[in-house]
Amino acid sequence: MEYTCKYLEESRRLTVEANKIIRELRIREIWEESGAEVNQVGSLRMGLLGKNRDMDFHVYTDILNVERSFSVVGKIAEHPAVVKTAFINLQHTEEKCVEWHLWYNDNSEKLWQIDIIQILKDSKYDGYFEKVADDILATSTPEQRELIIKMKHETPDEIKIPGMEYYIAVIKHGIKNYSDFTDWRNEHKFDGIIEW
Repeated sequence: MEYTCKYLEESRRLTVEANKIIRELRIREIWEESGAEVNQVGSLRMGLLGKNRDMDFHVYTDILNVERSFSVVGKIAEHPAVVKTAFINLQHTEEKCVEWHLWYNDNSEKLWQIDIIQILKDSKYDGYFEKVADDILATSTPEQRELIIKMKHETPDEIKIPGMEYYIAVIKHGIKNYSDFTDWRNEHKFDGIIEW
């Protein structure tokens, strides 16, 4: 699939950049120092980064303590390249988590978004998305993964689509191009967490 080679190269380049930022911010180390288990999830874990500069982590702790969570994230946010943070408290929902969203300025025209979801151990989604990532990699072909990256690049910037929609459409429903994907999305409406 020669036509997607440039997208694969861009995905690899962004992956290298993302891993450099992760090391620079010491995301894993700072959370582990607080006693948390840290796992990478999402498109970065699967090698499916598109044009959006984003990375996702699931962090597992025995309790959800908002004050402690602020303290941990504060250590990451002290870095001068972190220009914005957002917090969402979902600990009283079935998701049993708190969400952190950080924006990192790498001095390019686009910011990196870093999503850190702190999840209560042994709750409903403990380990779920790690398993989903493994399943996607195990059941997808190299051609499907290339197609997913290509379709992410073809998506207009103003349209925000969760990665899971691409994965389900291409791998489970055999969608082959962005036009068909748009039609498929009109027939499949998702709300909340999209399960594999």
